[in-house]
Amino acid sequence: MNSTRVLAAWNRKILEAYSRCTIAALRAILPLRLALPRLESFLADNVAKEAAKDALVISRVGEALAAGLTPGEEMVRQLLAAGKEVDRAFLDRVSDFPIGIVIRYEEIDPLRLQRIGRMQQAARLILARTGGRGDVRSAIRGCYRCGEFEQLLLDLMRLYAQETRALSRSLRLPALLVPLRERIAQSLYDVMVDAAAGLASDVAGSVYRPRRVRRSDEPSGEPALGLEER
Repeated sequence: MNSTRVLAAWNRKILEAYSRCTIAALRAILPLRLALPRLESFLADNVAKEAAKDALVISRVGEALAAGLTPGEEMVRQLLAAGKEVDRAFLDRVSDFPIGIVIRYEEIDPLRLQRIGRMQQAARLILARTGGRGDVRSAIRGCYRCGEFEQLLLDLMRLYAQETRALSRSLRLPALLVPLRERIAQSLYDVMVDAAAGLASDVAGSVYRPRRVRRSDEPSGEPALGLEER
């Protein structure tokens, strides 16, 4: 598997783990527990949407590097526009859900631009370091110290949480839950920020933990994330 696919797969698995951690924490909060059936389906589809958009960023960066080009601001603007095509497909998929969504781009676009820019910069450093060999783990270690990589993950997840909060304010909820809309959006954000801190630490620890040869009957040391060894 080439470096762009490995990095995109890692990112997708991290987002999926982030969603699982968030949903587990939501079950302990009463107002959110009432809305959880709707929020859970929303979060699952939102993760797939964001993973697809992140994969676009990583793929475009890989293509630019292969062509000897330096990814820049023009690519960020193009990726923001391409992400809206992914949004339209997402809205089509959830059109039959018992919720409605109107994406408020005036609030979301500034957050997306920040996240795309950070993702683009990180992908450029990591993919350039791999040289196309697919060894993403070693490339990350060569680009960042452990604390720097953990902070990068935390920043990306916090931006994702801010965008999710903005999107959750656009959900059409049952009448019983409408008065709780802002509280639900803020509580969801708080839960996601808390989950981000623990997950960023876990992922960074798994990347920088010294590797050792496992016995054939020994389970993988990364069951929670399922990140490929490379």
